Amino acid sequence: MSHYRLLQKPVLWPGQSIADGEKMYTIGNFSKINLITTKALRVYDEMGLLKPVHVDKFTGYRYYSSSQLPRMHRILALKSMGFSLNEIKTVINDEKTIRMILESKLRETKNDIKNNQVRLLNIKGYLEGMEGDNLMNQDIIIKELPECIVYSKRMIVQDYNSYFKEIPAIGEEVKAANPDLKCSVPEYCIIMYHDKEYKDRNIDIEYCEAVTEFGNETDTIKFKKLEVVPKAACLLHRGPYETLRVSYAKLYSWMEKNGYEKTMPDRESYIDGIWNKENPEDWLTEIQIPIQAD
Repeated sequence: MSHYRLLQKPVLWPGQSIADGEKMYTIGNFSKINLITTKALRVYDEMGLLKPVHVDKFTGYRYYSSSQLPRMHRILALKSMGFSLNEIKTVINDEKTIRMILESKLRETKNDIKNNQVRLLNIKGYLEGMEGDNLMNQDIIIKELPECIVYSKRMIVQDYNSYFKEIPAIGEEVKAANPDLKCSVPEYCIIMYHDKEYKDRNIDIEYCEAVTEFGNETDTIKFKKLEVVPKAACLLHRGPYETLRVSYAKLYSWMEKNGYEKTMPDRESYIDGIWNKENPEDWLTEIQIPIQAD
């Protein structure tokens, strides 16, 4: 007789016969059949989740029957899908509730998978970045860009050096029309690039700064709401603006390797610059490229 057949050998307690039609198992054999510990079976018994069909009043031995195998399988299946024992006890006989909870867990699991995919890409980006000389310039992350109210001005600038003249003038114009307007905290000051390719002259840009509320517009300054960007590939660039193209190349190369495409204009978020750092090598800019969401 095989080992498997020995595990299924019927056990009889006084007064029961084979004619009763069910195989009986000791707690040990029942645990082996279902690959579950006897300790877990005792917990299920205490909870009223799966009680033995018979407990010997003299020895305290627990016995289970073959008719309990479907319930045992359902418990194990629900447990494998993330149900707690208390949840299983509540819903095990309620097909409708099980379906509702499973649909909810399906959504949660899909979201977890998305988050883990982003985490995986962040890890890959970090490892790739570690191969370079400047670790700060290599760190790539994917993150959400939140919704915000901004004042903006779209214009064609001659070259990147024009920023030092044009942007302060925008600030003065906004302040004159809105003396009490406050910037958002944390500050979010960006330039969006509307050209379809890289240009170093006659650049189509839109300067935006996040504020706490809509204000008075002028002929050139407009207020609007930037909608949330679910996913953006982001990289921190430390150094003068003239070297930004190097960081852009690295970020676009990473996107290509990982199958991402740009969905909206590139953004540059200015964190440290001429206004608080004298040395251009200390300027800190975050490149933000919106990409397709899963």
